[in-house]
Amino acid sequence: MAFGSFQDQGGAPTPQPMAEINTTPLVDVMLVLLIIFIVTAPLLTHGIKIDLPKATSSANPEQPETVTLSVDAEGRMFWNDAAMAEADLPAAMARAAARTPQPELHLRADMNTKYQRLAEIMAIARNAGLTKLGFVTDPNVPADAR
Repeated sequence: MAFGSFQDQGGAPTPQPMAEINTTPLVDVMLVLLIIFIVTAPLLTHGIKIDLPKATSSANPEQPETVTLSVDAEGRMFWNDAAMAEADLPAAMARAAARTPQPELHLRADMNTKYQRLAEIMAIARNAGLTKLGFVTDPNVPADAR
């Protein structure tokens, strides 16, 4: 590293200020900050000792049951694997919605079932008061096989 002075050096052109950055003070400051952080970091993890109240709680053991409504390609419906007439569907959904806790309705539809039919079933479920509806699919069928 070159050190220069601002005094005239006998015939030399006007001296220029030193253009190099002195990094020694920067390194000194960074090392001091590093030591400060190393010393204070363990103090920040110190917790306050308090006596918490004791309470016991158990998880809700009552899981809502599931009701399965299957629709095949011909439009026939099966309520929990039992054949059901279309006219009985609103009453069955209303009975399910009245239970506590309300069961989840799992809708299993054939791949060739029209969307219109599924939309009608979802509207009946909503009108009956069912709030939990899920679609059951087969995750093992590859997309190109459809």
